[in-house]
Amino acid sequence: MIGLVAVTQAGRQSAKRLAGHWPDARVYDGPASTALPRAFSECQGIVCFLAVGATVRLISPLLNGKTTDPGVVCVDEALRYAVPVLGAHSADANALARRIAATLGAEAVITTGSDAAGSPGLDELGADLGMKIEPGSDLSGVGTAILSGERVTLTADQEWPLPALPPNVVRANVPEPPAIVITDRTDVQPRTGVVVYRPPSLIVGAGASRGAPAEEMGQLIDEVLGAQRLSPQSVREIATTDLKADEPGLRAAASEHSWPVVTFPAAELAQVDVPNPSETVRRAVGTPSVAEAAALLAAGPRATLVAQKRASEHATVAVARRPARGRLALIGIGPGARDLTTPRAVAELRRAAVVAGLDAYVDQIADLLRPGTRVLSSGLGAEQERAAAAVAEARAGRAVALIGSGDAGVYAMASPALEMAGPDIDVVVVPGVTAALAVASVLGAPLGHDHVMISLSDLHTSWEIIERRIRAAAEGDLVTCFYNPASAKRDWQLRRACELLAAHRPPGTPVGWVRDATRPDQTAGLGTLAGFDPALADMHTLVVVGSSRTRVVAGRMVTPRDYRWAP
Repeated sequence: MIGLVAVTQAGRQSAKRLAGHWPDARVYDGPASTALPRAFSECQGIVCFLAVGATVRLISPLLNGKTTDPGVVCVDEALRYAVPVLGAHSADANALARRIAATLGAEAVITTGSDAAGSPGLDELGADLGMKIEPGSDLSGVGTAILSGERVTLTADQEWPLPALPPNVVRANVPEPPAIVITDRTDVQPRTGVVVYRPPSLIVGAGASRGAPAEEMGQLIDEVLGAQRLSPQSVREIATTDLKADEPGLRAAASEHSWPVVTFPAAELAQVDVPNPSETVRRAVGTPSVAEAAALLAAGPRATLVAQKRASEHATVAVARRPARGRLALIGIGPGARDLTTPRAVAELRRAAVVAGLDAYVDQIADLLRPGTRVLSSGLGAEQERAAAAVAEARAGRAVALIGSGDAGVYAMASPALEMAGPDIDVVVVPGVTAALAVASVLGAPLGHDHVMISLSDLHTSWEIIERRIRAAAEGDLVTCFYNPASAKRDWQLRRACELLAAHRPPGTPVGWVRDATRPDQTAGLGTLAGFDPALADMHTLVVVGSSRTRVVAGRMVTPRDYRWAP
C-alpha cells in the first residue's frame, strides 16, 4: 500500500490525482502530525506533499531500521520534484519517485551515490534473485569503497546472473576487504569491510512420520544445516512427497522460517537416483526415498546432494544445492527513435552484465549500459554466431542481453537464440516496436485490417517459398508489408513481388514506403501499385502495399476496418 499525505488544498488535489491513477494508493486525511505516523505504520511507501524539512522532522521519531521502515518521497506544491528522503534502495523509494514523476510529470531527484555512478546499490544487489544480506554486513563501508574507485573483491560459490558491477569490483578466489561475498556457507561471516549475501541455493528435503512434532522437524533441519555449515537464509524451500503435503509438523517448521513447501508424487520421487534408498520407505509411501529424492528433484538438473539424509525418531532431512541459472534477455530496442525504446527494454539493458548485438545497435544503446558491462558486438551477417555467444554466456551463469532492432521476435534475434537455449537458463523476451508499426504510423493507418509481413531476403528462405507466400497474400487480399525489400545484390525481388500483387489488385492500390523510420533522416512516400518504383527501396526501407480496399485520405494511407454497421 502507498500512503498519500497532504495538508494544503493543492497537495490534497495532487494526492487525489495519484489515488485516481494508482489502485494501491490510499489518502490519509487529517493533520500531517497524525496522518503520517498512521501511514508509516501501515504502508510500504509514503508520498508526502510536504516540504522535505517538515517531513524529516515528522518521521524522525518513527524510524525503526533500514529493513523495516517504509520508503518516503516528498513532492513539492508545484509538482516539479519528487525527492526520496528515506529508503531509497531498501524500501524502493527511488522507484516510487520515478513512478510519481511518470504520473505527475515531475522530475525524480535521485541522490543516492550508486545511482549517480550508474552502479546497482548494494542493498538491492541480487534482490530479484532472492539473495538476502547477512545481518552485520558493512554495506556503508563497501559501498563507499566502490564509489571511491577502490579495489573491491567479489567472491562467489557459483556464477550468479548479477547486473554489471563497476570495473573496480574484481573477481577473487579469496575475499580481500573491502569485499563482496556470495555464499550459502556460514564459515564466511560479515565483518568490517565485508558484505555477505546468502543466495537461494539450498533445498531441504524432508520426510516425516504421521504426527511428527514441529519442534523435532525444526531441530533436525537446524542440525543438518549446522553440521554442513549451511545458512538457513539460503534455503529456498522445503520439498517432500505429496502424501505429506498437509503434515502439520512439517508445515509449522517451514512456516517458522517462511519457507514454502513443494511436493512431488511418489512415482516421480521413485525415479530419482539417491545414495540411500530404503525398501521400508518404498513399502510405506511408494518411493525408496523422500528426503533425498525430493531435495534433488526440487533443486533441478545438475543439483548436488550436500547433506545426505539424517533421521530422528519421526523425521528425515537431506539438503541439495541447486545450480545457479544464467539469465538471457531477448530485447527489441525499437525502430530507431529513443522514445520508442520501451522502459522495460531500458530496465533489462541495465540489468545485464553482458550485452550482445549488431555493432550498430550496440552503439545506439551504449549510453544505457551500466559501467562494467561487457559488450559482444559483431557485424552484419553473424546472427547465428551472436545468438550462440549470448546463449553460451547465459549458460555460464551470467546476466545477458541479446539485442536487435524493432521487436525481438520479428525478423530478429529471439528465434535463433531460442532455438539454442535449453531449459538450463532463464529467458525473458522483451517486446519492442517493430518496423511495420513504426512505418504504419508514418503512413497513416494502412494496417487497419488483416495484413501480413513478408521478408524478401532469400538468404535464409528460398525464393520459391517466398513467392508462394506472396501469391497467397495476393489471393487473400491482405495488406502486405515487405521487410528487407532490396539490397546491393538483390535488386529484382521487390519488382517481382509487386507484379504478383498487381495480378489481384487494382492499379490504383496505394503503396507506401518509409526509409529509416523514426530516425532523423527519415524519408517517406506514397504512390500506387502501377506507378511505384522499386528502385526507391533498400535494406533501410519497409514497403507497404495496400489491399483492394486501402485508400489515401488527406494524404494518409488508410485500410478501413470494415465495420458491419458502416455504410
